[in-house]
Amino acid sequence: MSLNFSQYTLAKYLDQLSTKEPVPGGGSAAGLSAALGASLLSMVANYSIGRKVNTKAVETRLAKSLKASESIRKRLLELTSLDSEAYLSIVAARKADAATQKKASRNAAAVGKEICKLCYKAMELTPFLVEKGNPYLISDVEVAVELLQAGYIGSMVMVKVNQ
Repeated sequence: MSLNFSQYTLAKYLDQLSTKEPVPGGGSAAGLSAALGASLLSMVANYSIGRKVNTKAVETRLAKSLKASESIRKRLLELTSLDSEAYLSIVAARKADAATQKKASRNAAAVGKEICKLCYKAMELTPFLVEKGNPYLISDVEVAVELLQAGYIGSMVMVKVNQ
């Protein structure tokens, strides 16, 4: 089954999340939380680029931060759907042999681990954004950190369950 939650409106995703259906679930929601955090980092970088106080070196680093946060955001959004697909594979494998079940569980855990790695990479962008970014947006960086942390912790819970 191929899911693509990136094509859903936010309302439609939340409606689907609240139903008595197996997907999306906690892993997908963790990925979406992390994607929201990465999006906020992109916003902060966008608002910070072009400020008169920036040196050329700061501008270059802000542009790199923006590129990185956008790459992370896009992949996290993909993983929001991939987590649901992986979970559906686990459900389908319940009637299969132990090797098939184990493979499905490993694949699901790999999605969660990738979400965790991307959360970590996004968090690495935050010190520079706090130091050199637009000072009016430090609270947005703080919210991004909280969302990334929620995505990381939520994904780790799912990794533990799926291993």
